[in-house]
Amino acid sequence: MFDKLFGRDGGRPAADPHALPAPRWQKNGMYTLRALGDARVLTLVEAATVGDWAGVKAALAPFDLGRDDRVLSELADLAGVQDWIGRAVEEDKEHRATALLISGARHVRWGWEARTSARAADVTREQWQVFHERLHIAEEQLLEAAELRPEWVTPWRRLLTSGRGMSLGPAVNETRLDAALRRDPLHLEAHVEWVSQLQPRWGGEPGEALAFAREAFAGAPDGHRLGCLIAIAHIEDWVESNRMNSLITPAIQDELLETAERSILHPAYVRRPGWQYDFNVFAMALSLASERIALPQVFRELKGAYTTWPWSYMDQPEKKYARARRNA
Repeated sequence: MFDKLFGRDGGRPAADPHALPAPRWQKNGMYTLRALGDARVLTLVEAATVGDWAGVKAALAPFDLGRDDRVLSELADLAGVQDWIGRAVEEDKEHRATALLISGARHVRWGWEARTSARAADVTREQWQVFHERLHIAEEQLLEAAELRPEWVTPWRRLLTSGRGMSLGPAVNETRLDAALRRDPLHLEAHVEWVSQLQPRWGGEPGEALAFAREAFAGAPDGHRLGCLIAIAHIEDWVESNRMNSLITPAIQDELLETAERSILHPAYVRRPGWQYDFNVFAMALSLASERIALPQVFRELKGAYTTWPWSYMDQPEKKYARARRNA
């Protein structure tokens, strides 16, 4: 196990020719990852920032937006995309499905920005109205994108998010999960949406999400990023528990270590753009569990790269990352 864990039997991953260099100056030895750490994605983001639809289409050439949810998220999370993407939807008939997917995903994110992360009781009537207006647009656009490109999985993953926000109910959301997993049975982001859906705060039962995560990863090959699902399920349990030390048990430490070894620390794991998100998921879960074998290796591989999610579950997330890194 330890040979694989510390890379003695597979060597280090080959250098990525598209990797963005880490900033020379780093506060607390860390920096926020941008554009998935990939120069091609940075070109995409820069084109989208100025509303250059032709540039966006050209920059998307190396990626499959219908399957790569990470790249789609870079556009969905980008403020201002909603101001120009509607023109592409209406005017570019050849690429209408792509424009609908980007617009729908952006409207889901834009809707949650209006709602904020506050508890439901603290969301104002006006916030709820804007939230639902934006999600309604997202639903229409994503369903049309899915109809135009029936092989795509990413519209269904985003429809899981909007369906949860609009409280469409178990029957609708289970149908959408089935649609996503028929297209990609190992799609991590679709599974993550369902782990969220199974949380007690969304009507699930305690333990349901973790059981779902374990069953899903059991069917994945060694080196698959679906192992992140178990780490995320433990993080979600920690959020629900409201107790800082709820993950500090030998059983959870062992499970996270074994899962990390069979997923992100396995020689078969492929470092695609944004792989640092997978490592940050494990870094947070392992640190919450006070695990001491895999955690130092995870932080060494990150070399200070910080992703806002999942650390945003914590107050002062950057400080918590820096502290966890120092203590690893």
